[in-house]
Amino acid sequence: MQSSFERIITGILFFVITVVLAVVGYSWLGWDLFDAFYMVVITIFGVGYGEVKPLDTPSERIFTIIVIFAGFISVAYIVGGFVQMMMEGEINRAFDAHRKTQEIGKLKDHVIICGFGRIGQMLAQELQEVKRPFIVIDSSPEQVTKAEELGCLSHLGTVTDEDVLQYAGILKAKTLATVLADDALNVFITLTARGLNPSLAILAMGELPSTEKKLRLAGADHVVLPAAISAQRMTNLITRPTTVDFLDQNGERSHLDNMLDQISLRIDELTIPTDSPLAGATLDDIEVQGDRSFIILAVRCADHTVVNRPPSTLVLKGGDTVIVLGQKGAIPKLARFYDLKRNLRYRGARA
Repeated sequence: MQSSFERIITGILFFVITVVLAVVGYSWLGWDLFDAFYMVVITIFGVGYGEVKPLDTPSERIFTIIVIFAGFISVAYIVGGFVQMMMEGEINRAFDAHRKTQEIGKLKDHVIICGFGRIGQMLAQELQEVKRPFIVIDSSPEQVTKAEELGCLSHLGTVTDEDVLQYAGILKAKTLATVLADDALNVFITLTARGLNPSLAILAMGELPSTEKKLRLAGADHVVLPAAISAQRMTNLITRPTTVDFLDQNGERSHLDNMLDQISLRIDELTIPTDSPLAGATLDDIEVQGDRSFIILAVRCADHTVVNRPPSTLVLKGGDTVIVLGQKGAIPKLARFYDLKRNLRYRGARA
C-alpha cells in the first residue's frame, strides 16, 4: 500500500501528464494552444462554462470524455493522499496514546517525577542509566515533548490534580519525586500524594530552607535543598579538597565500591515484614544470629524516621528497614534463616 506522500506525488504526476496530453490532443484536433489549455482547465475542474469550440465530431467528444475521467481520477488521487495523510496522523496519535496508556498501566514499583525542569531532567537521566521504571508528569507541553524526545514515558497534566497522579499509577508507585521550582506546588503535591498513597516514599525539593518543615509536615520522607547541598559541597572543597577531588575522578566511586567488594564487604539493607520472626527482636538478637559479621549503621522505622547509630536494645517492628555494612551474603543468609524458622513454626502449628 502506498504511503500518503507517495499517493500525492503520484496524483500530481498523473495530473500533469493528463493536462499536457490533453492540451496536445486538442491542439492536434485543430485548436490553438491557449484555447486548448483553457478547454482542459474548464473540463477537468468542471467549471461549467461552454466549450471554446463546438465538439461536433465523435472523436472530439470521446477525447473530452477521456480527459474528464483522467482529470477527475488524478485530482481524486491527490485529495485522497491528503486525506490519508491526515487520517494516518490521527490514527498514529490514537495508537500512541493507547500504547502509552498500556505502558503506564503496567508500571509497578516505579518512580513518579513531578516536573521536568533542570533537576527533573537530571533525575530522569540517572534513572534511565540504572534502568529504573519511571514516568514524568508536567503541565508544560514543551517539557513533555522534550521528555518524549529523550525516551521518557511522560504525561501532560496538572501535577497537583489527583486524577493525573492516579493515571500515573500512584497507587502502585514506590517513590514520588516532586522537583518543581515552586515550593508551594511541591508542598501541595506532597500533601496530595501522601493522602492517595500513605506507603509511598516521597522525595521533595525545596528552594528555601524554611520550606523543609512544611514539606515534612505535608508528608515528605526526604527533603532536598539544592542551595544547602551546594553550600555543603563548597565547604567540603574548602576543608577537604583532596578527598573531594579524588572521589570526583571518573570511576573512583565505583572503584571504592569494587575495593569493598574485593574484601567481601557491602552496604545492604533488610526490610522486616510484618509477619517476620524478626518483628519484636532487638538489634542485638540480629547481630548475635549473624555471628557479628556486620555492623548496623542505621534503622529506618516504619514511620519513616531514621535512627542513626541505633542502640543494640532497639526493638524492631514490621516495616522497619535495617541498614548494615558487613560481609557479602550475611544479610541474605540471615533472612533465609528467619524465613526458614517461620516456615517451620507454621508447619508445626498445623501439625
